[in-house]
Parts: sequence; structure tokens; C-alpha cells
Amino acid sequence: MIKNQNNQMRFIFGVLLFLLFIALHSPVQADALDQVLEGFDATESDTTDHRDTLGDVLEGFEVPEDRVSSDEADSSSQSPVHLSGAAGLAGAVNLVSHQRPKGSENRQGLAKLRGELDLTCDLTLGRTWRARATGTAFYDAAFRLNGRDNYTEQTLDQYEHEAELGETWLQGSPLSGLDIRVGRQIVVWGKSDNIRVTDILNPMDKREPGMTDIEDLRLPVTMTRLDYSLGQWVVTGIAVHEIRFDKWPVFGSDYYTSDTILPEEETQKSSFDNQELGLSIAGTFSSWETAFYWARLFDDTSHMELVSDGTCKRLHARITMLGTAVSLARGNWLYKAEAALLDGLKFAALPGQDKTRLDVLAGIDYSGFTNTTITLEAANRHLFGFQDSMAQSPDYAREDEFQWAFRISRNFLHDRLETVLLVQSYEPLGQGGALERLMCTYDLTDHWEATMGVVLYQSGDKPAFKDLNECNRLFFSVHYSF
Repeated sequence: MIKNQNNQMRFIFGVLLFLLFIALHSPVQADALDQVLEGFDATESDTTDHRDTLGDVLEGFEVPEDRVSSDEADSSSQSPVHLSGAAGLAGAVNLVSHQRPKGSENRQGLAKLRGELDLTCDLTLGRTWRARATGTAFYDAAFRLNGRDNYTEQTLDQYEHEAELGETWLQGSPLSGLDIRVGRQIVVWGKSDNIRVTDILNPMDKREPGMTDIEDLRLPVTMTRLDYSLGQWVVTGIAVHEIRFDKWPVFGSDYYTSDTILPEEETQKSSFDNQELGLSIAGTFSSWETAFYWARLFDDTSHMELVSDGTCKRLHARITMLGTAVSLARGNWLYKAEAALLDGLKFAALPGQDKTRLDVLAGIDYSGFTNTTITLEAANRHLFGFQDSMAQSPDYAREDEFQWAFRISRNFLHDRLETVLLVQSYEPLGQGGALERLMCTYDLTDHWEATMGVVLYQSGDKPAFKDLNECNRLFFSVHYSF
């Protein structure tokens, strides 16, 4: 009882902090701040055409780079080869004493000291073709500094070092109105920025939940994508050739709170029979956008099942998704909604049976304050044909699961300083678990960037949030872009 009360008090404290942040940056306070920073920070009155068009309202929500035509890419570069990237150091400190697993060394203190490198090579091939190759790598010295013997093999394998091929593709326009892209890539479906409903094509890196935004967590997969333009509509067909699943915390890591190892995961081989397919029809109009989706793919969330040799394994069911998304701009407001019907879900409690789930999301963005964007999104996932046995281990399913996210970002000093405050919660008051993240990013120069922030977790009924309050972290990073 005391633990639950403490969790609720922490959660309420986080909400009060958010409300205080908003109050301090209300229009009245903003005027005072502008006077103090006069000569250093531009005001909204210095600009014209205060978001009277959809393009202004959607500032920061531009069409993704993968929708830019090859002609535009060709004209924007003088050299056929362009190299860019970033190198830096990212660190984190655990604020709370804890053990993973129990009986091991105390994990309070240095949690991460990671050297990171990102490289991108863009190549222009004539007027209608281009290519890109990206790669990422990191090495975390914290494990050696803390003693590698204090960590499990699974933790060292997933967190100590990694080198991976990122988005690597060839794109061109063989016919007027037709674009083709082949290779490793990321395709974003839906309108939400904080909660995934229809955005299911790419798996996610969930090894450090809450530390990074969704846009930085998607994992590229090898696919063939065809886009055909029909006036204001774009029809997209996708065939995914590489089968990848979400990366989750592993046994012995800070975010894996169980003392037992999960059964072996059976991965799907990339073959012709295991191709994942997707189809979307998207329309863009003067003040609104809409899209319709269909996908046939493997569920990123595994379920446990007894296999032929009598052992228990984690399997990934083949599911079908029908979805839609819409966004509408009105003045400083952006309204968005998504819905997805997923069929073919499987659960350990009901072997041989398929279940259907309906996910619905609604959200609003407000950009009426100076250099500020406020976002509120809420989603509910309803499981049809729910049975009480599905609520027990190892499924821990719920008939209705409610999730909401609140985010406020504000720029200062001519957009050189960005502050972001994010709260995510399962159930209205975080009964299922919650987290808050406050971070500030400052552009030291045109090439150097520094970030500092804190993440606070509240434990909840969801297994992923069990004892997660022990993972509160202070984090920082410095990166050089070239």
C-alpha cells in the first residue's frame, strides 16, 4: 500500500511539474521573458502570416524525406557524392540503488558511457535516381569501468557494443508519377508522434524505454516500395523481405526487472513465403490529410507456445491489420486520429485460437504560444473475446488498455535551445506504469550539440513497469555533426 502511494505521489508530482512549466511559459510570462532576452530571442510579432495556412500549422510535420522526389534531391546537391555524419559521447547515471538480477552488484551510479558514430553517404545518379547508405556503431565503456563480470552475457551482448547497417537503399523514377525504392528503409504510417497505432511496419529499439523519441527508435528493414501519384493521392505498395522484431531489454539489464530468463525466441527466416506486405492510399488536401492502410505481417510482440519437441518458445503470429489515419488543421490547432483493427493475435492461455483487437487514438497539437508546441494524445486498445485466463502469466493481457501521452516543447535563443517535457502513462493515473522525461538540447555551434535531461519512472501493473522506478536516470550527451 505504501509503495502504491509513493508511486501515485511521484506521478502527481510529475504532473504538477508539467503544469508549472506551462504556467511559467504562458503568454503573460512569455512577454516578460522576451523583455529580459530582448536582443537575443526573436518574438512571434517579428514574423508575418501567423500560421494562416496548413503549411505553417504543420511546421515541423513536413513530408518525410522519403517522399521527396528524385528531381528535388538532384537539384539540391552540387556534388554526386555527399558524406555526412555525427560522432559523440552519451552517458547516463542511475539515481536509485538496485540490483539486476537480485544478488548482483549495486547498479547505482554510472550506467552508460557510450561513444557513438553515425555515417551517411548520399549518391546522386543522374536526374531521377539516387542512393543512400548509412551505418551506426557504438561502444559503451561503462561495462569495463564497472567490471564486466558484474553483468550477464545477454547484457554485454546487447548493450556493450554494436555496429549496424542503417537505411541503405536505391531510389528512382522509371516512369512519370512512379517512384521505386529498394533496400533497407523506414516507412512511417499514421499521424501520432508518441503512441503507435497504425505505425507497425518497422520494429522498434525498446532496450532503454523512455530515453528517446519514437522517431529515433525505428529499425530499418529491407523492403521494396512503389509509390504512384494520382493527383492529390499517393498509392504505395510495400513488400518487406527482411524479418526483424523489436529489441527488448534482456536478462540482467537495468530495464529487465524479472529474475528469470524468458524462453528462447523463434525468429522467422527471411524467405519468399515469409514476405510481409503493406498497402497504403494517402491523400493530401488544403487543410487536412487522410490515409488508409492494410498490412499482412508478423506480430512484433511474441507469445509463448509449446512446440513439437515439448519445449516452450516465444513465437510471432502472422497478423493482418486494417487501419486509417486523418489529420485536420484549424488555426493553431492540429487534430489527428487513428484506428487499427488487428486480427490473428495469439495468446498462451488460448492455444490454437486467434483474437482481434481494435486500437483507437485521438490527439491534438497546439502551437499558439511563441516557439511552443503542446501535444496531447490518448489511445485505447480493446481486445475482443477476452477471457480471464488471458490476464494471467505469461500473457498479462487486458480487455481494455488505456494509454496517454503529453508533450510540450519550447525553443529559446533563436532556436538554439530546445526544451522538451514528456509524460507517458498507462491508465489515467499511471496505475499500469508511467514515465516522465525532461531534456534540454543546446546548439553550442553549427556543429556541436549538447543535451542533458532526466527520466523518472513509476512502477505499475504492467510487467514491463514492474520495479521500473529503480531505473530513474540522469543522462547527457555531446555530439559533433559534419
